[in-house]
Amino acid sequence: MTAEEGREGAIRRTVEAVWRMESAKIIATVARMVRDVGLAEELAQDALVSALEQWPGEGVPDNPAAWLTAVAKRRALDRLRHRQLAEHKAGEIGREFDAQHEMAQADFADAVDAALDDDIGDDLLRLVFTACHPVLSTEARVALTLRLMGGLATDEIARAFLVPEATVAQRIVRAKRTLAEARVPFEVPRRRELEGRLASVLEVIYLIFNEGYSATAGDDWMRPALCDEALRLGRILAELMPKEAEVHGLVALMEIQASRTAARVGASGEPVLLLEQNRARWDHMLIRRGLAALARAESLGGALGPYALQAAIAACHGRARTADETDWARIAALYDALAELAPSPIVKLNRAVALSMAFGPAAGLEVVDALMDEPALKGYHLLPTVRGDLLFKLGRRDEARREFDRAAALTRNTRERALLLARARACMAG
Repeated sequence: MTAEEGREGAIRRTVEAVWRMESAKIIATVARMVRDVGLAEELAQDALVSALEQWPGEGVPDNPAAWLTAVAKRRALDRLRHRQLAEHKAGEIGREFDAQHEMAQADFADAVDAALDDDIGDDLLRLVFTACHPVLSTEARVALTLRLMGGLATDEIARAFLVPEATVAQRIVRAKRTLAEARVPFEVPRRRELEGRLASVLEVIYLIFNEGYSATAGDDWMRPALCDEALRLGRILAELMPKEAEVHGLVALMEIQASRTAARVGASGEPVLLLEQNRARWDHMLIRRGLAALARAESLGGALGPYALQAAIAACHGRARTADETDWARIAALYDALAELAPSPIVKLNRAVALSMAFGPAAGLEVVDALMDEPALKGYHLLPTVRGDLLFKLGRRDEARREFDRAAALTRNTRERALLLARARACMAG
């Protein structure tokens, strides 16, 4: 590699790093001007292309993010003027922008930074609420959020979810078109709408986290990069909405669960179940951060919401120095509260596990057996997994083996399938 190639490579890496950190702010700022997230992303991408063309020759500016934002805003202004859309608004924006440039003659970077800081928090909130708008399908919301808020390229999202790149590209294009056709406003919903819309945002972030924490399919049991991205989005949201208890509850839940990442996978990539994990490998900094976020949620008053309750359950595990110290009775009580607040077959299944640990496998099996005809769990591999585990503990090994085999046939994750088949074989031993 020549010195010139090395320099160009370093600049490209700088551009990519700046884009990853700042793209959401740039898109959000431009979207406030053009009121169209699809167009805003296109204009921000234009600025990125300009950087890749100019920085190798001119050098990286002192404030790369301000440079990219300024270029994207110029593109937006040109587009507004060219199309003669909202002529009066374009004039106002133009005067504002021109004024910023006059100031910039004295100190360009500081002036643009100050202008950006004024509204960037609100702009980011508008962006995440738009990307997670209920008019979009769940898959579209996830893809668009990772693209706009996470700065991930289409191929990165496709790899993360093990779907073809063309599928993700199509989802993103359709999502932008749907938002434009539905004339979804670029704004934070008003108070009466906020609760439902915030629930959609939190759902998307937690879906991203869960896919990283327990991969649906593929050869790896975990995809930590997705967990990291969801955590980053959750922390940003918590800063932007400090008075929303459920936002802190979700962050707490993700922090504590993420603390187990290193202990969840063995040396060969095989899954290591919770009670068998080496707790010395848990990240105790993340546990402390999670407990602090949970305390923040509790301090805001009122009854705990579904995410805060799940965080409280995770906290019981996080506080236990050994598996034997786990307060299963409290976990079962928290699941009772969760089942009442947000009833679902999966919550009932998890509650069954807690009951079995607190009061014996027969107590859990009674609940699981009542779920056997539940349509929502028909193809859910964790139902036979849990039932197999409880039957094994009760000494009903033949039945347990059949359940583990059934679970192995249902899962699409290679590592999990291997674990389940090993458990089935163990039922036949001794």
